[in-house]
Amino acid sequence: MVSDIRQINGLALAYLGDAEWEVMVRRHILAAGLTKPNQLHQTATRFVSAKGQARLMQAMLDQEGFLSDQELSYYKRGRNAKSHTAAKNTDIQTYRIATGFEALMGYLAVSQPSRFKAVAEWGITYLEESSHD
Repeated sequence: MVSDIRQINGLALAYLGDAEWEVMVRRHILAAGLTKPNQLHQTATRFVSAKGQARLMQAMLDQEGFLSDQELSYYKRGRNAKSHTAAKNTDIQTYRIATGFEALMGYLAVSQPSRFKAVAEWGITYLEESSHD
């Protein structure tokens, strides 16, 4: 791993954050007792889709003081990164916000594992509760 996280570009952090977030989600849904492959996939998609990640990121941004200035800068680094892949099943704005979320999660996973875990658990709870609305 790179010793200085500031040298990791936004898309690389998003790549890592996407994987770390998905592992947290998979652990959560398995702990909830879901075992059928289709059930697992359908449930996980609510959390790991660009739309779900963008909703979660917007909720974090809407809560005053939820993110530190440093965390906000890593989110923006990912959101503003020039990606050469196209958004699947969503608009470009949602895709970019989701990429920013993934970059933030990658940053936290590398630099502050306990904060990563706390944000991930908050996010899972938020998406579960908001899906009932």
